Amino acid sequence: MQKMWAALFSILLVTMLVACGEAPSSTGGPVAATEQAVYQWKMITSWPKNLPALGTSPVHFADIVNKMSNGRMQIRVYGANELVGGLEVFDAVSQGVAEIGHTGAYYWQGKIPATPFFSSIPFGMTATEMNAWLSYGGGNELWREIYAPFNLIPTRGGNSGTQMFGWFNKEINSMADLQGLKMRIPGLGGEVFSRAGGTPVTMQVSEVFTALQTSALDATEFVSPYNDLAAGYHTVAKYYYYPGWHEPGSTLETIFNKSAFEALPPDLQAILMAGTEVMNQLLLDEFTARNNEALRVLVEDHNVELRKLPDEVLTELHRISDQVVAELAQADPTTRRIHESWAKFKEGIGSYHGIAEDALVNARNLPLD
Repeated sequence: MQKMWAALFSILLVTMLVACGEAPSSTGGPVAATEQAVYQWKMITSWPKNLPALGTSPVHFADIVNKMSNGRMQIRVYGANELVGGLEVFDAVSQGVAEIGHTGAYYWQGKIPATPFFSSIPFGMTATEMNAWLSYGGGNELWREIYAPFNLIPTRGGNSGTQMFGWFNKEINSMADLQGLKMRIPGLGGEVFSRAGGTPVTMQVSEVFTALQTSALDATEFVSPYNDLAAGYHTVAKYYYYPGWHEPGSTLETIFNKSAFEALPPDLQAILMAGTEVMNQLLLDEFTARNNEALRVLVEDHNVELRKLPDEVLTELHRISDQVVAELAQADPTTRRIHESWAKFKEGIGSYHGIAEDALVNARNLPLD
């Protein structure tokens, strides 16, 4: 709580100081008492620019930062493929092609084995739990440690909440029905799907619809009803499966080029970080508020067949997931240390939620007659 109030006080102080300053200048360099430098930065994302929540939140973030800085920090947002490909964000920000990126950490597991712990782990923590681990369980410090060698500063930039499993053109009644299926499913979920007999495909979002339409893919996971409806997957796939065991609370990341960030005046650094916190909460709020209505439209207006994965399938996927995560934890000493922090926090918060959140939801759903 003290950290929160200190941050809020700092933001308020920064805003007051900016409001009292001179008009911004178009010149770069350090800030002087009589001249405020204007910084023009680029922000690249892994999403189509107009995609609800995922694509629009970075634009909202840029607007917030512009207003809080009194125009001193101007950020132009590029969607996937406008400046670089959606799966090239990490390298592009690291190299200074853009100063900011908005993406998902699990895309970079090939570079840094531990990155899935900072996005989503199959059958892992929910959005609320992930936010708590990052802020108060040591997650943020570990995240910054593994990104520092790449000239990057990571921080949370939103959370999808628990996702749907995805879109299929065939029914899933048993593990046998997963055999040979080509499915767009990234991260550790893809590894689990592979061991279950499927064929995982990593593909940027902008290519998925056409791949489903042409049968290059048999299935895809994406996010949840709000985004899935906007993407139009209901027009090229029949069955919509839940729950999203593979991404129970997917943290999105905002990454800054470390050299560029540290060259900024302290007040602009604080404003950027405050902006990411606003985006982090609002993006989750938007998904939470919009998913139910989007699902109603999909089922009632578009006749989508909503299906729950059979318990036997979920149980086997859970067993495989535990194996995959245990193996990942042994990748190197740093990954082992991160896994230990994550697992300890998950166990503790899970115990509490069992007698708080979970128990309340179960009680709320009890029949009254």
